[in-house]
Amino acid sequence: MRALLVVNPQATSTTAAGRDVLTKALASELKLDVLQTRYRGHAAEGTAAAVRDGVELVVALGGDGTVNEVVNGLLADQTGTTAPARPDPYATAMLAVVPGGSANVFARALQMPRDPVEATGHVLTALAERRQRMVGLGHADDRWFTFNAGMGWDADVVAAVERARAQGHEASPGRYAMTALGQYLAQLRRPPSMTVHLPGADALGGVKLAFVSNTDPWTYLSGRAVRTNPRSSFGSGLGLFALRSLGPRTIAAVLREILSSDGDPHGRHVVRHDAVPLVRITSDVPLALQLDGDHLGERTDVEFLSVPAALRVVV
Repeated sequence: MRALLVVNPQATSTTAAGRDVLTKALASELKLDVLQTRYRGHAAEGTAAAVRDGVELVVALGGDGTVNEVVNGLLADQTGTTAPARPDPYATAMLAVVPGGSANVFARALQMPRDPVEATGHVLTALAERRQRMVGLGHADDRWFTFNAGMGWDADVVAAVERARAQGHEASPGRYAMTALGQYLAQLRRPPSMTVHLPGADALGGVKLAFVSNTDPWTYLSGRAVRTNPRSSFGSGLGLFALRSLGPRTIAAVLREILSSDGDPHGRHVVRHDAVPLVRITSDVPLALQLDGDHLGERTDVEFLSVPAALRVVV
């Protein structure tokens, strides 16, 4: 089988020696090419080129950002752009994931081993036994996302952490927590206002925060699951979690619920919908947008679409 291993050399939970061991293990069973990413978008570009060249499997070794780029490369058309129409999962290569980041939300949702060496062995065994599953994806702003998206507060946090990383700071859980607090205080001073549109329902105005999930958990914080829509899964459609207030009491109660082991947030200011095919969020002023923890800039109108069975994944 022809395969491409996409390696993020900056992945937080792997070392150069460890990555070399994993590469040799995969190369012993596959006709393997290796791409070490050097810049943002490199993984997507390299994956798309490999798919056009006939590669049958792409293995992503890195965090959720690397996985997101590889997925977008797998589903890119011949000009390198993506389309929201439901793709044919058999018309492109399969995906395998070896977790190498800090959160690894997508890999955990697939119940992959968290240790990269164990995950590599798991992938090789799954290939030998022809184990694979169809995974549904989300699509927004001409990009695919695998586990979550958001506008407003969380996207502002992602943007701020990205700026800190560009200045050489580590994207640690502590930095995320402090950045989230700072952005929350900024939101209290200048509260945003969004309108959420769902199929067959009246528009919901006055929304201050909106998360869209493609699976559960929404993310992880220092190893603890953050659950906004516990019934979300790769095959069930999108989950919407929104707040109509950012008041301290509301936020304190919601944080307790989404960080509990059986997180099932609810309340007077909480809006939740599960298994919806489409979510549209609009705003009078531009708000930050993030997909899979990647800041895409500011938008005033974004449509989030559920695309079932979009991708074949080795499990």
